[in-house]
Amino acid sequence: MFKKLRTVIYHVKDLEGAKQWYTKATGINPYFSEIFYVGFDINGFELGLDPDMSNVEQGNHTVSYWDVDDVSKEIEHLLSIGAKLVQDKTNVGGNINVGIVEDPFGNHLGLIEGE
Repeated sequence: MFKKLRTVIYHVKDLEGAKQWYTKATGINPYFSEIFYVGFDINGFELGLDPDMSNVEQGNHTVSYWDVDDVSKEIEHLLSIGAKLVQDKTNVGGNINVGIVEDPFGNHLGLIEGE
């Protein structure tokens, strides 16, 4: 049985650039930073950056959604530091809104607000 989102790993060709970008994106410094992996603790969840591109193909087939207070505001912030818009804020029922941006390394980040 699945319990909760625990870890999201993004594969990146430029580990140092990704580390700097995600520090700006999240406002959190990594707790672990080596040449083979950078880890961020985002309120108890792991955001990992992995420079190993072997067996990684171009394309995004999975989107992990990060809980945010305001999807529009977060999209605006991420676009201001180099992300590309994939899906603008979209209501998916009730008060739940989602959006998706692409980081400068080709990974899609889902954003979700509401319950």
